[in-house]
Amino acid sequence: MSNPVRFAVVGTGWRADFHIRMARAAPDRLQAVAVVANSAEAAERTSEKWGIPVVRTLEEALTFHPDFVIAAVSWSSMPTVTTRLVELGAHVLAETPPAPDADGLRSLWAAVGASGLVQVAEQYMLMPGHASRQAVARGGAIGRVNAVQVGSTHLYHATSLMRGFLGVGMDETVVNARTFSAPLADPLTFDGWVADPQPEPKTTTIATLDFGDGRMGLYDFVDNQWWNPLLARRIVIRGSLGEIVDDTVTHLTDEGVIVSLISYRRTGVDMNLEGNEVVSASFEGRRVYENPWVGTSFSEDDIAVASFLAETGLWARSEGPEPYSLADACQDHLLGLAIEESARTGADVRTTKEDWA
Repeated sequence: MSNPVRFAVVGTGWRADFHIRMARAAPDRLQAVAVVANSAEAAERTSEKWGIPVVRTLEEALTFHPDFVIAAVSWSSMPTVTTRLVELGAHVLAETPPAPDADGLRSLWAAVGASGLVQVAEQYMLMPGHASRQAVARGGAIGRVNAVQVGSTHLYHATSLMRGFLGVGMDETVVNARTFSAPLADPLTFDGWVADPQPEPKTTTIATLDFGDGRMGLYDFVDNQWWNPLLARRIVIRGSLGEIVDDTVTHLTDEGVIVSLISYRRTGVDMNLEGNEVVSASFEGRRVYENPWVGTSFSEDDIAVASFLAETGLWARSEGPEPYSLADACQDHLLGLAIEESARTGADVRTTKEDWA
């Protein structure tokens, strides 16, 4: 790409590093032009680590003419930083969630919702597996999608997957959640491997989400399911003509019931020397997904993050659609909050139609 997507980052934590790392790996397509640090120590550390300009104010960051600015700050700071960037006329990519609680979401929407300048970083539907399943589902193989079961990630990420596969909007939703505690070993956490992991109480949260018109979501999440290698990631997408279970598709055709696999071409296996990455996915003789970052050796999550950055750049340049709007982010976090509230109270929680709908 002769005109790489240019972005600035507000924040110096691990989320900020995640985006800068994408630009370092694909400089012809992504360019991190500046970082805003809130302390001299953070500024020095970031400058030494990445070798890109580090400034102390939002105004200074905008002098580098980014296509958009990523707000990679704390939950409590996210609404303030997002609002100020909109006031300065910047296109904004806020991290998830865009505000800590329901009142914060409503206030943020009232402040910047009408601006059309805010997207939110929700990359899960762009991961190769989910993108491939979406292509199969939208191709009609399993008919009308009616139910989605997610057992992999938490709250607003899980609800974004549910709504994405179901194609539901922002109408009233009834949420019922319960929690269960049982011993489980936890050998790998965000901080690294544990020397002598012993089973300790971990919480499982199960929730149903009734989106209406016969469409539902089933949420199944265990503490630290993101990192714990003892826990599988599972997804079921059920339709009127069959279902997708992870990468197995069972569906009704003119020839009867057919079971097919979504299959992936992966390089770097055995004596293949092309690199180590997923290249494409196919289903019943047709390609349903192509990795747009072949040659970078990105992990599947990296592919999704880099793709989201590229799509955000096209949106900011008025060359592409919204990748994930502030309205969608508000709705998904509202549903996640409802899961927590129902689990805490033991009662159904009904979300109402909000202004962002």
